[in-house]
Amino acid sequence: MILHTLNASPSSAAFHDCLKVIHTGDAVVLMGDGVYAALKETDACIELQAKDVELYILDADALLAGVTEPASGMHSIDMDGLVALTERFPRQQAWY
Repeated sequence: MILHTLNASPSSAAFHDCLKVIHTGDAVVLMGDGVYAALKETDACIELQAKDVELYILDADALLAGVTEPASGMHSIDMDGLVALTERFPRQQAWY
């Protein structure tokens, strides 16, 4: 089980590389430019939702990007929530 922090935009190679390696039991936190993947009915959002992973969006980054209503299945978290996830997932991978 790996916690993936996805800070890359949906159009980036890093975003697509992340999609290739996430597996059941992993979690993905969208942050920075990655929050745009939480926009409803976009290709990036649909691809993420098709994976059997936990999906989170960092609320402060989403607010700054104007992503006020993330797609269903995206759990909004604050920094304390991110810290809790890092404690739960000993293995982590950052994507930029």
